[in-house]
Amino acid sequence: MGLDFKDKVVVVTGGAQGIGRKISEDFLERGAFLSILDVKEELLNQVREISKEKIDVYRCDVSNYGEVEEVFDKIIDKKGKIDILVNNAGITRDSLLLRLKEEDWDKVIAVNLKSVYNCSKAVLKYMLKQREGKIVNISSIIGLWGNPGQTNYSASKAAIIGFTKSLAREVGPRGINVNAVAPGYIETAMTERLPQEIKNKMLSQISLGRFGKPRDVSAAVLFLASGLADYITGKVVVVDGGLL
Repeated sequence: MGLDFKDKVVVVTGGAQGIGRKISEDFLERGAFLSILDVKEELLNQVREISKEKIDVYRCDVSNYGEVEEVFDKIIDKKGKIDILVNNAGITRDSLLLRLKEEDWDKVIAVNLKSVYNCSKAVLKYMLKQREGKIVNISSIIGLWGNPGQTNYSASKAAIIGFTKSLAREVGPRGINVNAVAPGYIETAMTERLPQEIKNKMLSQISLGRFGKPRDVSAAVLFLASGLADYITGKVVVVDGGLL
């Protein structure tokens, strides 16, 4: 027991960039076989070069169930099992509600939320037969307390929490754990675009006095995916440096 994932088959969505890439690298460092799903071909090629023996990459629109199902079937055909799914894919399309375009609402809900439904449903076909597995969903503190200009993002991340708690009750009797991680303000390309005055304001409210790093989120994900968390399910681990 511990953070050893030797020979475990791990699927990470949005795993070629940002927090997802750090999660992927940390699983790889601990012995896992990785299947990384992303829509950006160039980034997938870069990740593949880290370890061609231990990493398979798939260009996949995770908001499309047909594409997701096809990729998961390929993973099973090649590896024979899937032990861990990390639903990490996510985007933002920020705007005040009165200015928020319908297509930006739909896109955020599709990528952030429907992808969790798609990938969880696809992987459960196999995990239920295995009678074991770990699903870790990436939510956000914005899903817990909201943020002006992010009604679409907040709605998607709040829904992931409800989804996590409900699915944990459904599949717990079959030995499958489902949990969520809610990151705070983490230093990524997404948060880098925030105006400096907003970053300064948020920094002043963080107890630890710094923004989080992708490794902080990855550590929580790996814990929940490990044998150390076998008796934890339906929970949300907040990684925000004390912002809440």
